[in-house]
Order: sequence, then structure tokens, then C-alpha cells
Amino acid sequence: MDVLVVVVIGIAVVMLLLSAGLFRLAWRVAEPDEALIISGFRAGEGQAFGESMGFRIVTGRGSLVAPGLTKVRRISLEAHESQITVPCVSQQKISLELAGVVVYKVGDDYRSIANAARRFLDRPAEELETKVQNVFVGHLRAIAGSMTVEDMISDQDKFSEQVRDRCSQEMESFGLVIDSFQIQSIASGSNYIANLAVPHQAAVEQHARIARANAEREAIEQEQAAQAKIALAVRDTQIKKAGYQAEVDSASQEAAQQGPLAQATARQAVVEVATRVAQLEAQQKEQQLQVEIRKPADAEAYKQTTLSQATRDARILQAEADAQETRLRAEAAAAQTKMQAMAEAESIKVRAAAQAEATRLTGQAEADAIKARGLAEADAVRAHMAAEAAGIQQRAEAMSQNQEAVIAQQIAEKLPQIVAAAAAPFEHVDNFTVLNGAQGVTSALAEIIQQAGALTSIARESLLPAMNLNGGSVKENGQVDIDPPK
Repeated sequence: MDVLVVVVIGIAVVMLLLSAGLFRLAWRVAEPDEALIISGFRAGEGQAFGESMGFRIVTGRGSLVAPGLTKVRRISLEAHESQITVPCVSQQKISLELAGVVVYKVGDDYRSIANAARRFLDRPAEELETKVQNVFVGHLRAIAGSMTVEDMISDQDKFSEQVRDRCSQEMESFGLVIDSFQIQSIASGSNYIANLAVPHQAAVEQHARIARANAEREAIEQEQAAQAKIALAVRDTQIKKAGYQAEVDSASQEAAQQGPLAQATARQAVVEVATRVAQLEAQQKEQQLQVEIRKPADAEAYKQTTLSQATRDARILQAEADAQETRLRAEAAAAQTKMQAMAEAESIKVRAAAQAEATRLTGQAEADAIKARGLAEADAVRAHMAAEAAGIQQRAEAMSQNQEAVIAQQIAEKLPQIVAAAAAPFEHVDNFTVLNGAQGVTSALAEIIQQAGALTSIARESLLPAMNLNGGSVKENGQVDIDPPK
């Protein structure tokens, strides 16, 4: 029984060791500066970004893999540094040589790691550096060609920023990010840059010479001032000695004149005291005037000024209030006028529309009436013309059947004209004298009638041959149309 227990325990220990060994073989841990690229059997499952690529990315943690079924490779996330030297031409067509350094790395996000893995996994580091340099060399030349040498030198930060901005997009397609890019040097084989410094260097040397000359001048001035101070000190010493001697002599003389001087000093002190008393009395009177007259006057003036200002402010406020009230009244009146005008306009518009409709209806009625009257008149004209045509037709038929009756009718219709023609000789007679009275008038009238009858007979005789000769023609009005006798 004990042997069986020992065997079981041994088997368990062996299984545990085998399990530990297998777990150690299947467990992979990604370092902080690297990413694991796991490809193979079911490697892309469980990772949304890697499902479309067929591999899995692990960063900063461990993962179980199936040895023999999956393959684990590592891609470095550490920074790389590359020196770049580019011959280029500036905007002024000056040949330059630019030297810079770029620090780059694989991006930390899954997309950048995937892009870098598909391009540089298991590839030599020199290939990655070559691609990066190719990207930067091209953009460096393009940007340098659009700038002057002075701009490159004076604003290298802007130059570097433009290079980073233009290269970033292409570097992101490689899965790389730019940590830093700096221009280290700008050199010119034609000494253009050195010659740029010549004017500044000359100016600096000129300022240096001027500074040295100013320093020497100031040194000389200070030496001269020191010597003058020494001479002044000597003079002051001699003057002080002479002054001391004069004081000794004066003291001797003063000692001799001490008595009279004391009396004069006493009288002077009395005068000074009296003067001081008078000044104090004057100051007292001035202060009294200030208190009794000037202060009340100032107070009264301040009172009047304050009252006048208050009155003016009150008038101004009242004027502003009146103006505000007037403006409000004007606005209210304007609004009321506007409303009345709008109402009147609307009323006029309605009346105009009604009048226009009434005018239209009236015009339509008048048009209808005119049309009806026109139709009636046209019918009447047609009836009249039809009647006239019928009369003409009847007259024509009558003329064809009884020519004598037609001629008689024509002569009867023209009889007044015939009589007028017979009486025509008397037309221009102003005075007509009848010698035998009424008998003479009757004889004259009888003669006129006789002439009219003769004319009628002539007309009858002339109409018959014409009608027989020409067949006669009847006009639209029923008159006989004949040609005159030849």
C-alpha cells in the first residue's frame, strides 16, 4: 500500500513538472520595449484589429502560444537614431550641405506595429534606416529649395518643423513615428555662409575698437580727474591753513572788541525779539481774518456752487425725462398712425378689389350689351339690305315688263329738278317787274311750266331710244343708267 502511494505521488510530481515545462514553453512575455507578433493556427482570433491580418499583437503582457502550431517573433519598439547628410540647393541657387539627426521608433498603437511588422519584421536594421533616410533626404531637399540660406540659419526651428510635418505622413505609413529631428549644421562650399558673417564681424570689430578707444579715453579722463583732485586737495589744504591763520587773527581782534560787540549783540537780540513779536501779531491777525472772513466766505461760495450744481442737475434730469416722455409719445403716435395707415391701406385695398371686380362685371355686361346691339344692328342691316335688294329686284322686273311706267316714275322723281332747270334763267334776276299785274305773273308761270313740260317730253323721247338701244341697266338704287345722246 505504501509503495502504491509513493508511485502515485511520483507520477503526480512528474505530471506537475511536465505541466510546468510545457507552460514555460508555451508562455511568452513581451518586454516593455518590444511587441510580440504571433502568427499561425488561430493566431488572429480574439483581437479585433488583427482578425483581418491573420496575426496577433501582444505588448506589455504575456500570452500562451501553441508550440509548433504558432510562431512568435519580436519587433523592437525602442528609439533609433540616424544621421542624415544631404547636399541641396537653396532658393538662391546656392549649394549647401545639410547635416541633421532624426530619432524615430515604431509607434505604440496596434496599427503602427502591424504596418511596421508587415514591412520590417525579420529585416535588417540597415534597410529600415535606409528607407527613413530616403524619406528625409527628399523632403529636406524640397524644403531647402524653397527657403533662403538666411532663413535656414535664422529660423532653424521652423525649418525642422516643416521637415517633420512633411515626413510624418510617410513615416506613419511605415508604422514609424518621429520623436525628434534637429538640423545640426548648414555648410556652404562657396564660403557663402562665412561671407554672411563678414559684415557682422566687421561691425563687431568696429564696436570693439570703439569700446577700446572709449575705455582709453575714460582711463585718461579718470587719470586727469585724479590729478585734478590731487591739485584740488593741495589747494584746499593751503586754503584751510590760511583760513586757520585768519581765524586766529580774527579771534585776537574779536577778543579786543569783545566789549563793544557784546553791547551790539544785546541790542541786536532786542531788535530780533521785537521783530519776532510783530511777526507773531501779524500772523495772529491773519489767522483771525481767515477764521472770521475767508472761511465763512468760502463756505458760502461752496454752498452757492453746490446749490447751482444741484439745480442744474435737476433741470438736466427734468429735461431728459421730458425728452423721454416726448419720445415715447412720438413712438406711440407713430405706432398708432402706422396701424391706422395699415388699416386704411387694407380698406383701400379691399375697396379697390371690389371696385375692380364691379368694373370688370360692368365692362363684361357692357361688352355683352354692345355685342347684342351689334348683332341686332347687323341683323337689321341685313334685313334692310335684303328689303332693298328685293325692291330693286322688283323694280328691275317692273322695268323689264313696263318701261313706260318706269320712265314716268323717273321723270316724276326728277320733275323738281326739271322745273328748277326751266326757272334757271330767273335765278340771277334781282328785280322782276310785271307790267300787266297778275296776268303777267300767271303768263310767266305758265311759260315756265310749258318749258318744263317740253323738257319732260324731250327727256321721255331721249330715254326710250336709249333704253331700246342699250337695253337699259338698273343700278342698285333702281335708277336707269343710260348714256347721254351723242
